[in-house]
Amino acid sequence: MKLLKQLTVVAALSSIASYASALTPIADQDLSAVSGRDGVSIAADLHVNIGSFVYTDTDAAGGSVSFNNIKINGAIAATIDIINNATFKSEVSAYNADGSANTNTTLGVISPLAVPGASPGLAAFQPTGDVVKIAIPKVDTNKNLSMSVDSIKMGNSTASFGSMAANDIKLQGTTVYIWAH
Repeated sequence: MKLLKQLTVVAALSSIASYASALTPIADQDLSAVSGRDGVSIAADLHVNIGSFVYTDTDAAGGSVSFNNIKINGAIAATIDIINNATFKSEVSAYNADGSANTNTTLGVISPLAVPGASPGLAAFQPTGDVVKIAIPKVDTNKNLSMSVDSIKMGNSTASFGSMAANDIKLQGTTVYIWAH
């Protein structure tokens, strides 16, 4: 009986191996037609603490000011995708191919091809290949970014000018594109 079980296992493993050896390579042009989910999503609950930020005046009178115990807290999420060049151009160009205004643009780059005599702006750096797109989506959260500074002091004084805070900092809707040139 033990021998029968072993033979069954060997037969199952050999059939799996034959399926694996039946895999065939796919040509690039065929692979480009394949679609599926792509991209990466990132989420973080930030707790950044900076001991101090000190500005020092180096002229003859000297002096300095320090911002102490700086804290940045809150949630942030991002998606990372690879988009093709045509998609990139349609997302960032201030004008559509027909010359009409692109109301869906994220960067508003003036394309010199769409408008004769237009300033090239960022278009001079437009990529010729794929682009990495990093987007911070709009999400409902009660943990928007906040930044605080516990004390602001001059020079070596122990007296504080007070503190400061920037609350409810929203980066949602931000998009960043990255490419090599």
